[in-house]
Amino acid sequence: MLKQMRRPPVPRPRPGREHPRGLAESALPGGIRRRACLAGGTIGLAGLALAGCAARGPAPLPPERPEPKGDLARLRDGADPIVAGETLDGPLLRRFYALCGFAPVWDGREQLAATLAEAVLRSGAHGFDPERFHAGLLRRMAMFPPLRRELLLSHAILTYAEALAHGAIPAGQRKHRESLAPEPVDVAAVLASALDGDDPAAAIEALAPRTETYLALREALRRQRSGDAAGGAPGESRHLIEANLERQRWLPRRLPPDRVWVNVPDQTLVLYRDDRPVFKTRVIVGEETERKQSPELQAMIEGALLNPPWVIPADIVAADILPRLARDPEFLSRNNIVLLPNGEAKQAPGPTAGLGVIMFDMPNRFDVYLHDTPDRAAFERQNRRISNGCIRVERPLEFAAQLMDETIEALAAKVGTGTTLRKPLRSPVPVFLTYHTAFASPEGRVEVRPDFYGRDAAVWRRLQKHPPESVVATLAAPKPAGAQPLTARPPRPAQPR
Repeated sequence: MLKQMRRPPVPRPRPGREHPRGLAESALPGGIRRRACLAGGTIGLAGLALAGCAARGPAPLPPERPEPKGDLARLRDGADPIVAGETLDGPLLRRFYALCGFAPVWDGREQLAATLAEAVLRSGAHGFDPERFHAGLLRRMAMFPPLRRELLLSHAILTYAEALAHGAIPAGQRKHRESLAPEPVDVAAVLASALDGDDPAAAIEALAPRTETYLALREALRRQRSGDAAGGAPGESRHLIEANLERQRWLPRRLPPDRVWVNVPDQTLVLYRDDRPVFKTRVIVGEETERKQSPELQAMIEGALLNPPWVIPADIVAADILPRLARDPEFLSRNNIVLLPNGEAKQAPGPTAGLGVIMFDMPNRFDVYLHDTPDRAAFERQNRRISNGCIRVERPLEFAAQLMDETIEALAAKVGTGTTLRKPLRSPVPVFLTYHTAFASPEGRVEVRPDFYGRDAAVWRRLQKHPPESVVATLAAPKPAGAQPLTARPPRPAQPR
């Protein structure tokens, strides 16, 4: 019996084989170009689908994407990699490798990899602890398997870029009153687009601030590390400089040319127009007590309230007003204050009221404002840390005239009516409350102010991967108290209602 003859199987085309791998960029529809890190990977499917709608016949299929192997496959599937016992930032790495088709990036880029690794190892020049970016592991990188080495290097570069762009201390690890933050930057996209650029290392370094203070502090840090203290500021220390470099990284990379700048340790306010200081005055800031410290924030001055009433929050009433009332039953009537059913209190407007004759409306979550005060003598003190968190301005009408392009005489006449009046600004002006204990003078020198809130130690400690306790204790040691605050002071004002 003859054996049944079988027809040979008809070969079926495999997906992707009809599309040649070597498609020239000029042939890509719609001007699509491969991203630097996608060389040898998949071309964007969305662009090809759109082009196919207008073409005759079936749309060409993209080239095959090699299946990720090992650690890259696990990363794509949602696992956070672990290298030498350290868990890496999986979401950050996934964002980067998604742009690169989950293919190895550093194969064939050995020189670039070495250059970027060296930049990370030199991160101390920005005041960082290089161990935050796996410096020790980078020096032993050759001992790791290729894919682990790939992930370790990418993570080190990406976290270094993140620290330059947003600060090394993530927003979630900052204190309640440290609420300044720069504009968001996608560092994964920055690195991916820079890989085949002219100078990828420079693209990463460009994420750091370029303010005069940042550059002056970096130079001061260089002098400290080289033992050359010539030209340095008295009291300047490496840890002080590093803490203030971090605060600079919490600021927008492009400061608004028109802005109000309050530096709490310097106890001054400066108004800038077109990046030039046009008005400067002394201010009173919050006490050292934790709940009364002035915060670090950015807000918008929207207008001014002339002859403002003073609405006092319930917590301030409980902490300050009620104890005074217990000692002095006439306190409320003598100061034109009435208690409200909701636990707040309200003081009638007037030249002797706590807000003085003008308050600057700058809504923020701390209920902290710039305002006048009837206590004019307090501005002559060296220690002007006597408020409940708000900023009292020495020359408020002159400041308002500058903001509103109006004469002081016209504002004074409106104040003289005794009527509460809101004066909106034609364009809101950004205001920054900062806490910079080291900053650049107009001449470019580093000036130092007392850290009376004791915040430098906390910032420096969070910059270190393993902070030495002896250094932390030294930084946190009590500072000389200086002049004593006034015994009589109004509670912090809230936004008037």
